[in-house]
Amino acid sequence: MKKTLLAAALVALPFAAKAEPEAYTLDASHSQILFSYNHLGYSTTWGMFSGFEGDIQFDQEDPANSSVTVSFPVRSMFTGWEGRFEHFMSADFFGAAEDEMVTFASTSIEVTGDSTANIIGDLTLNGITKPVTLAATLNQTGDHPMEGKPWAGFDATATLLRSDFEVGAFAPFVSDEVQLQISIEAMKVDGTDS
Repeated sequence: MKKTLLAAALVALPFAAKAEPEAYTLDASHSQILFSYNHLGYSTTWGMFSGFEGDIQFDQEDPANSSVTVSFPVRSMFTGWEGRFEHFMSADFFGAAEDEMVTFASTSIEVTGDSTANIIGDLTLNGITKPVTLAATLNQTGDHPMEGKPWAGFDATATLLRSDFEVGAFAPFVSDEVQLQISIEAMKVDGTDS
């Protein structure tokens, strides 16, 4: 009888319910998007977005079943120099209103290694939506030592063309290519989070 029950259990295993992705929310205080571009061949110029919002549906058993959405105001950009920020917000580039948002929503995830994946999604910038691929690495998962709840950390990189989003002023002298470096932390949502 025991052998029969064991055999039945083993046969049923492949048909067991698949685990669902778990909800995580970005830790805004430890998530950044850095961007850089070549300025006239003389320097690499940097800027940053931080303090943004986003959600991850994270399936550790089947990462391809995960998803991510992120949004933030264009005017949350930090350049380190007020004159550059004002120029970026002008009609030469974004002409950005106070409520203009940048959004990214994944459409698929292609696992490339034990801790790496390509996150393919739609980036909306300057009112234009284009597909973008983020080369992502899972840095770590586990219980946060101070918060005492499940946490996850990811890094990602991508290259964008400014001209794809109609903010290509002064190219090619100021490079059309913009390099993105992204680092985020996210906390698992539980019944006490809202």
